[in-house]
Amino acid sequence: MPVVTLLKAGATPETLAWSLAMGMVVGVNPLLGSTTVLALALAGVFKLNVAASQLGNHLLYPVELLLFPVWIKLGTILFRTEGLPMEPKVLFAEAKRHPWDTTQALWRWEWHGLVVWAAAACVLTPLIAAALRPGLRRALRHLQRGEAVVS
Repeated sequence: MPVVTLLKAGATPETLAWSLAMGMVVGVNPLLGSTTVLALALAGVFKLNVAASQLGNHLLYPVELLLFPVWIKLGTILFRTEGLPMEPKVLFAEAKRHPWDTTQALWRWEWHGLVVWAAAACVLTPLIAAALRPGLRRALRHLQRGEAVVS
């Protein structure tokens, strides 16, 4: 288990909780293809554990695809703009065939979705970190006693 390895290497439960939480929240942002670089940058800025932030980020990749239309829809509601001009299934097909053209066409909706995601990230990141912290502390205590860590 990668998190246990990080605890064994001396990472603190607090730092790991914030690192995982930040990676998880970054991992679901609506700017497809940006999560790895964004998680790396934020881990550096906030002096978080890069490995844990990338673990959290990549674990939630499937959720990013599920939440993409949700962020966009919430952005259209917040900014009172018309909805996406295409269905999600067509959107993903177009993004595969013509990624640059699709990105340009969708930028306004992406920007609105990013604003909603950023506001949610400010709330979700500390909540997720707080939820992870007790389990990580418990795991560290087990490791220090030489006991097996049970997930």
